[in-house]
Amino acid sequence: MIKIYLKSILISVVLGGFVGILTSSNMNYSNLIKPVFSPPAILFPIVWTILYILMGVSYGILKSNLQLTEKGKNIYYLQLFVNYLWPIFFFVFDLKLFSFFWILLLIVLVVFMIKEFYYKNKLTGLLQIPYLLWLVFASVLNFSIYWLNR
Repeated sequence: MIKIYLKSILISVVLGGFVGILTSSNMNYSNLIKPVFSPPAILFPIVWTILYILMGVSYGILKSNLQLTEKGKNIYYLQLFVNYLWPIFFFVFDLKLFSFFWILLLIVLVVFMIKEFYYKNKLTGLLQIPYLLWLVFASVLNFSIYWLNR
């Protein structure tokens, strides 16, 4: 059972870290005009690590309790894929407006994931609420950065 949790957590955290490494040379966050509510850059890797751990824990709970359906697995990996592409669009390709719409897509996928997870195991759905809240905040930040830097 520990292997299931470790694998679930490591997949999300390691892939998220890999994307961070890939995009780090293109990150110009400090050079952007940011809104007053923009958090310091150091906060982002901390928050994302916590969120990826929560994602892995939720997935691990469902998998270890044999509650993970094909639909749940598909939505989980699809939202991860969409999540991992966002910083590439935002930082590498400098597609700030496109990234805003991309993050809105991610929010929709996460809502579907929360609903699917909650239906199978309430705790797994509730563990994703911080992720959803962070994405809503990130979408406002994304649009604000787009608007201020256009």
